[in-house]
Amino acid sequence: MRQLAIAAASGVLLMLPGFTGVSHAATVDPPDYVYSEPLAKSEPEMRKVAEYWKPERLKDADSYSPATPGTKGSSPQSSPSTSAGSVITNGLAKKRAPRDIAPTAPVKGGTAKTIGKVFFQLGGKEYWCSASAVASRSRSLVATAGHCAWDPRLGKSANWVFVPNPGKNGEAPDGVYVGAMLHMHEDWAAIGDYDYDYAFVSVHRGFRWTTENGKAVMKDVGRLEDNVGGLGLTIGKKTGNLVHAFGYPAGAQPDNSHPFDGRTLKTCDGRTKRTVNPPRNLQWGVLLTGCDFSAGASGGPWTLGYKASTGLGYLNGVNSLTWNLDGTGKYDAVSSPYFTTTTFEVYDHAASDPTA
Repeated sequence: MRQLAIAAASGVLLMLPGFTGVSHAATVDPPDYVYSEPLAKSEPEMRKVAEYWKPERLKDADSYSPATPGTKGSSPQSSPSTSAGSVITNGLAKKRAPRDIAPTAPVKGGTAKTIGKVFFQLGGKEYWCSASAVASRSRSLVATAGHCAWDPRLGKSANWVFVPNPGKNGEAPDGVYVGAMLHMHEDWAAIGDYDYDYAFVSVHRGFRWTTENGKAVMKDVGRLEDNVGGLGLTIGKKTGNLVHAFGYPAGAQPDNSHPFDGRTLKTCDGRTKRTVNPPRNLQWGVLLTGCDFSAGASGGPWTLGYKASTGLGYLNGVNSLTWNLDGTGKYDAVSSPYFTTTTFEVYDHAASDPTA
């Protein structure tokens, strides 16, 4: 495997007894192109990150920069394969597709609340993105964009946490989940290839901040999937399928207007087609037009078969790049990497990394 630059994490130690959340290494060797990097694997490291994101900091988190690479006026190109119903085959998708991973409801029942935000640091600066909980063997897995956890120039993010179903004032009603291990394709880690701008992050057991004797104390709330459910996963699908994309957009539109505040979950839907953009190494992209998402929506899920009544569907992409196709003042499309058997193998290795 090629050598990769690594960025160091930092934090303040918090010593609290009785909170468990130590991760364990995966037991199966992944394919060579699956790259994994610890974020806060040990319990002491997890506590440092938790201490960083105390309620007062989370309350201000929406004022930090929503992460997105942007497109700066460039446009994707249509492909000969854009007709509805075409299958994208990039050489990595020719192996037999594995079975779909079924979505799961919360243990206590009710509507799933899988979509949320990730907060993190890169280069000492705070950012945030969108993300979702995904069904897995560990019941502790988050999917997002690769650029929401790793910068090919700076390396891994620091102080990475996932907050599902966040409140509008920094509340975390379903807990805060500290990232333990980051799993991605080595071509994203090394060269920022947007065909692989996705990541799966295994997380520790969640917690809420409570006050006891005038001090903030971490209260264990259990595993992510048990609490909010998990989207399923499906790969190798034809273009032309109806998808629902979700995210928390906040950034400016090309005309510098700000129609979104980043505090409200937004969705758009439509049928996909293939697209390419050689300057960003995007050879096998999937485009969803009619979507005005801006910065902050990065990493939010694309779902097939989504049902609002259950809050569940099958993850089939993530918001990666936003586009201004007609050159007007608003974004009008978003793209995702195409999910192939390679995507599944990154997911499968991540799913074997239990943290509960």
